[in-house]
Amino acid sequence: MTDTELKSLLDAEAERINTPAFIADDPVQFPRRFVRQEDIEIAALLSAIIAWGNRKMICRDADRILDIMGDHPADFVRDGAYEDLDPDMNLHRTFFVRNFQHLLRGLRAIYRKYPNLDAFSASIRAGETDFPAWNLVGAMNEIIADANGGLRDSRALPQNLKTTALKRINMALRWLVRDDGIVDMGIWKSIPQSKLFIPLDVHVGNTARELGLITRKANDRTATEQLTAKLREWRPDDPTFYDFALFGIGMKL
Repeated sequence: MTDTELKSLLDAEAERINTPAFIADDPVQFPRRFVRQEDIEIAALLSAIIAWGNRKMICRDADRILDIMGDHPADFVRDGAYEDLDPDMNLHRTFFVRNFQHLLRGLRAIYRKYPNLDAFSASIRAGETDFPAWNLVGAMNEIIADANGGLRDSRALPQNLKTTALKRINMALRWLVRDDGIVDMGIWKSIPQSKLFIPLDVHVGNTARELGLITRKANDRTATEQLTAKLREWRPDDPTFYDFALFGIGMKL
């Protein structure tokens, strides 16, 4: 398949998948429940963090987490209500309340200083770097660790930033930054959508290899950078538009 044919395939598949109908069965439905920016971005972050495994299970558990938060995520974080929960309660697969608490302590510290996470991202100039997601997580990890007495927890956010694909955070950023008004919400202004990276999981990686977009076997940061660089050749202002195409084609393979 030539580059021209491959681009045409991806364009058509992305247009087919990127419709309002996609929302109902995808974790993006959860941040879309809210109006306040703080609620949207907290729901996006939490829904993305547990986004591994079966989609039905992910959606079930994201719904349960938001229910625990009383469907007011920002108020729950600011009030420190998470401290009253049983740390051993399971929330999703290997993600427990203790991991949830670890993350929310850091978010509470951020929200004490900034009105929202977008403002925090702007303060560290994440969008001015070549790798905004990794810079953002690196800065958040420092605050989260400080809020937890120096302890770090890779279940809250990834720690190995030199190698991790940051799949789940890149997915949350796609929701928050892309602004085509269809599936993604585009409420963040601190990061341009041209600097987003593909959320690279096993299925997207396998699809990309089948199509010859990447050859690297590992689904790591290097593969994420290589795949996104290729997609930027075709859509430099919006490379993660093709995330929909890789998802849709992967469902057919």
